Amino acid sequence: MPVAWDEFRLVRAITERGALAPAAASLGINPSTAFRRLAAIEAELGTRLFERHRSGYVATPAGEAMAAAAARMEEEVARFDREVADRAQTPSGLLRVTAAAPLVTDLLMPMLGRFRTRYPKVQIELVVSEEALNLSRRDADVALRATRDPPPNLVGRKLATIAWAVYGPARGDADGANAVWVSPSESVASGLFARFVAARAGPERVAMRLNTVQGLCEAICEGIGIGPLPCYRGDRIAGLRRLSGPDPELAASLWLLTHPDLRHAARVRAFMDHVAAEVAPLRPALEGRQAG
Repeated sequence: MPVAWDEFRLVRAITERGALAPAAASLGINPSTAFRRLAAIEAELGTRLFERHRSGYVATPAGEAMAAAAARMEEEVARFDREVADRAQTPSGLLRVTAAAPLVTDLLMPMLGRFRTRYPKVQIELVVSEEALNLSRRDADVALRATRDPPPNLVGRKLATIAWAVYGPARGDADGANAVWVSPSESVASGLFARFVAARAGPERVAMRLNTVQGLCEAICEGIGIGPLPCYRGDRIAGLRRLSGPDPELAASLWLLTHPDLRHAARVRAFMDHVAAEVAPLRPALEGRQAG
């Protein structure tokens, strides 16, 4: 009997995760179901696909070959999906968009509303994620990302530079040499912002560390400390003032990206053109050239 596609997916998931429970969770099944299915596959093939160790599951050569076949099959399915999407001539169908939470709340959501008014046949699935989703596997069709190094396997356009500066309360002497800081944590932007703060304040002067821009903004507004914020956000909060000019060390580029196979799909092309046109008048604020 031929092995079903779902069984290839199961073997690949176990190979990648090294254990039954996380593999089962990724496929939306119970670990006990995954255990029974794996046993049935091995019995049908007459060979062991994994060595069972106390530390987890390690694929045998047969298991590795099956997982590699599953990866090739998944890529072919994704390629077929992209080719079908590319044939559409009018903007319609499902459009998966991903962006980090600050970009969604501060920039993207109003643009999505106007896009839907203009293209009512396009249904939007918005994935709010700090992680860079895999556009090659169709985790998303279009990504709005603040990055200095866009992935080389994607295509798109640079929309603007996102400038950052140091902000503090509008009143007081928070910019003094002994000011207390709030800092993004090491997990944000690979520690770029944490290193920026550490170069200006010792550990004893860092009152709080946060892993979101929203939390950082709220902490500065509450007077917990001074800290870096994107200028487009800090400049429009009446209770804050800039304590520095835009710092090139913190600047990133705002990119709109998609997979090369999707760039001519009508819904993707329409969305990218729409967002680029909407961002253009916002560039002075994004680049810190329009304070207040």
